[in-house]
Amino acid sequence: MTVEEVMHELKMDRVFYEESNGGVTFSGGEPLFQYDFLLELLKECKSTGFHTTIDTCGCADQSIIEKIYPLTDLFLYDLKLIDENDHIRYTGLSNRKILENLIHLIFKGNKINIRIPIIPGITDTDKNISEIKEFLVSQVKGIKIIHTMNINLLPFHSMAINKYSRFHLNNKTLNLKDLSEETLIPLKNEFEAEGFSVKIGG
Repeated sequence: MTVEEVMHELKMDRVFYEESNGGVTFSGGEPLFQYDFLLELLKECKSTGFHTTIDTCGCADQSIIEKIYPLTDLFLYDLKLIDENDHIRYTGLSNRKILENLIHLIFKGNKINIRIPIIPGITDTDKNISEIKEFLVSQVKGIKIIHTMNINLLPFHSMAINKYSRFHLNNKTLNLKDLSEETLIPLKNEFEAEGFSVKIGG
């Protein structure tokens, strides 16, 4: 689709955005993989008055982040693992760019929802949770963003199990049990004790 075609579809829903105070969310996959197209859409959305959100893992060159952040009202930013070796082990790539870009956005003052997937035995370890808290607190210490940065704790679920089967993919989380929202309340309390606004899910 062209930028014009996408904008035509978006404008048809303008009334819903106005009634709900909503807007346009670019997700995926990873929207930053289609950076040029994304940038043009962001420009058009802002000129039309649409609120813009980007759902991203943050793995991109900082030059790309630098160009899109002025056009983005809200970042939904995945933060899975702090330890680089663990990140490589479970995702296949380093998290250096991810963490550097998050720091960059924090100090630019962008509104950010940190989305932490809570996966049993992987991201919910005492070590990783402690490192995430230490990382976030160290970055926001002394600046007002701690009062506006939100944290979303995303409980693991097995909803994609049928997709793995349909596409004949190896599901490495097959034996993991779904987490209820109630199981994450103690973790929510931990982050709230550090001064963050926390929501389970979202």
